Amino acid sequence: MTTTRPYLIRAINEWACENDLTPHLLVNAIDEGVVVPAQFVNDGQIILNISPSAVQGIELGNEWILFSARFSGQPMNIEVPVNSVLAIYARENGQGIFFPEEEGSPEPEGNGGENKKVENSGRTGKKKPEKPLLKVVK
Repeated sequence: MTTTRPYLIRAINEWACENDLTPHLLVNAIDEGVVVPAQFVNDGQIILNISPSAVQGIELGNEWILFSARFSGQPMNIEVPVNSVLAIYARENGQGIFFPEEEGSPEPEGNGGENKKVENSGRTGKKKPEKPLLKVVK
């Protein structure tokens, strides 16, 4: 059976865009196949703004998320395996979905795969980001 993760990512992204919210992906940046700018990685994770105004040519596929974006004015092609997405949420209200680690992956510290709310940590700060807190959007 296929995983529901890519379908949920597409659904939350569509919901956020339709409600004029800014969809963000929380990605495990150290997973194999992840191509993101290393200077924006904090604690092995990166937060990516995937709103239509921030990216070009976004493809939310069943196995890969691909798009082009600018980081510090420099264009970059981003490649993220769907299984490396830890969460998708709206920046403005923190609503979205936190995904449990895939089978065989180590359990993340302290979250137990629960759905919680994300505090707006941004990706430019030097401070250690807080653990994501998300809740299920119904």
